[in-house]
Amino acid sequence: MKFKHYLETITGVGIYPLTSLLIFFLFFAVITTWALKADKLYINSMKQLPFPEDEN
Repeated sequence: MKFKHYLETITGVGIYPLTSLLIFFLFFAVITTWALKADKLYINSMKQLPFPEDEN
């Protein structure tokens, strides 16, 4: 019994790889767009969050 045999029995199994690729691409595109359009002051404040400059 091979795993491929189980996949062949599922109707419409070919749509799953395409769907997962589309979800990945949309997520990546949304995150990239957000990162490019985000307020620079917000990005700098988040960048300094672990090590605030006012502490020694």
